[in-house]
Amino acid sequence: MMHTADAPLAAGERKVDRLLAHYGESHRHPINELIHFAAIPAIMLSLVGLLFALHPWAAYLFVAASLVYYALLRSPAFLLAMLAGTALVLALVHAMGSLVLPVSAAIFVVAWIFQFIGHKIEGRKPSFFEDIQYLWVGPLFVLSKLFLRLGIRW
Repeated sequence: MMHTADAPLAAGERKVDRLLAHYGESHRHPINELIHFAAIPAIMLSLVGLLFALHPWAAYLFVAASLVYYALLRSPAFLLAMLAGTALVLALVHAMGSLVLPVSAAIFVVAWIFQFIGHKIEGRKPSFFEDIQYLWVGPLFVLSKLFLRLGIRW
């Protein structure tokens, strides 16, 4: 079944804008947004940490694939921000050292608990239940709100 985010793009419409608009439909409550601003970066950090604990190359492959996804969205501002964020996440994962598995697992569980609390408050299910790509759109949603406050057009 095709949903709005997958429909053909109109002239001049960008996929990233449509994805963010669709994602935003289930992230309107201010408390849910606030939770997402903290939990989404935490989840991304924990995912990379868990993959790194599995094998460092698993983490590197995940971040490389994520960056390819962001590059395909053709938004230089988002791509540059995600490159910087990826470098920070990898530095934090390396700084965890031998504690990378337990720290990442704890962050993952706590952050997801908060995400589901936010969606309970919102009264809508998480977007990734509809389409897995929304796991990668979440960080862009956080960035889009930050960029909006800073007056940066993505």
